[in-house]
Amino acid sequence: MDVRPLDGTRVLDLTNVLAGPYCSYHLMLLGAEVIKIERPGQGDLARNLGPDADLNRAGIGASFLAQNAGKKSVELDLKDPADREVFEEMLAGADVLLENFRAGVLSRMGYDQERLDRINPRLVCCSISGFGQTGPMSDAPAYDQIIQGLSGMMSVTGTVDTAPLRVGFPVCDTTGGLSAALAITAALLYRERTGQGSRLDVSMLETSLSAMGWAVSNYLVSGVPPEPMGDQNATAAPSGTFRTQDGPLNIAANQQRQFETLCRLVGTPELVTDPRFAEREGRKEHRDALNAALNEALSRRPAAEWEQVLTRAGVPAARVLTVPQALEQPQLRHRGFVAELSRPDGSGTALPVLGSGVLFDGEPFLPRTPPPLLGEHNHQREQLASRWSANAAKETTGS
Repeated sequence: MDVRPLDGTRVLDLTNVLAGPYCSYHLMLLGAEVIKIERPGQGDLARNLGPDADLNRAGIGASFLAQNAGKKSVELDLKDPADREVFEEMLAGADVLLENFRAGVLSRMGYDQERLDRINPRLVCCSISGFGQTGPMSDAPAYDQIIQGLSGMMSVTGTVDTAPLRVGFPVCDTTGGLSAALAITAALLYRERTGQGSRLDVSMLETSLSAMGWAVSNYLVSGVPPEPMGDQNATAAPSGTFRTQDGPLNIAANQQRQFETLCRLVGTPELVTDPRFAEREGRKEHRDALNAALNEALSRRPAAEWEQVLTRAGVPAARVLTVPQALEQPQLRHRGFVAELSRPDGSGTALPVLGSGVLFDGEPFLPRTPPPLLGEHNHQREQLASRWSANAAKETTGS
């Protein structure tokens, strides 16, 4: 895609590991130019994280490669006066400053809101932290698992016997990053209308609770706390994971018509007229008995066959896949979801990276360049700073 919605937007990224880099990755996919400011000789901690020890030692760990394609890397020591001068020139020309330090750290570095306003009054400054910039927990350290626990997310993951369980990927980091990206794009639109910059304060605890949706709102509205239900859906039955001849199958027969179709196709029409299952609330109350009957019927055929039969009839059903199996789905190839880039170390090995899952005028958002080596763009730093400042001056004067 040659033209993207955020083309010309300049993002100065001070973040590490996942929530912040995930945010700036999505801004990059939308077209923003992202300069990743990294500590000299160290860089983003994620450069040393991942399952491949050789990549970790080379500073291009898989965890870093996954979220940093399309960005530029410049090493700056913000305690060094010369580096601070370069940073402030970049800051003067930036549209967005993104950081995920603990609350107050950016101010202690000399960049409180008053100073930022003097340098660039049109700046959108976004801070991502565990608990937000204010409040009694604002200076507490937080990682994804800490937020999963404090949000209540772990308490509803697993079964009554196994909960609390951690969700199998850093969901609080990713929801925090996505929420930040959404807020930044809104702030950029607001600036276009008003000419004013914004200060965005993103709390991973709050974005995680928001992302839990019904699990939280049902309690707030009805006073019923959610409970762990394993692979079952609390809102309907039969809705969950079922056993087939060769593996698990997800079925979500949430509507009456879907339930009746399911029973007919699996050979248990008597369940439709059974008083325990005839209505929605009864099916939820007698979920175990209903699931046992369906599991017995479903065990006669493989999961892939049931998936085809039920889907064709309008009953939502699909196999439970591993991550490798999920990535092999023709649907993803059809939509161009995975891009192949060259590896930043010049090894010639293809580097697969994910897009955003959004088609813009029929085209996927994919990165244009590989993730950067640490300090790969150091030689361009003065040129970048000068270009950013010049462009910002033109935009401000309208010339």
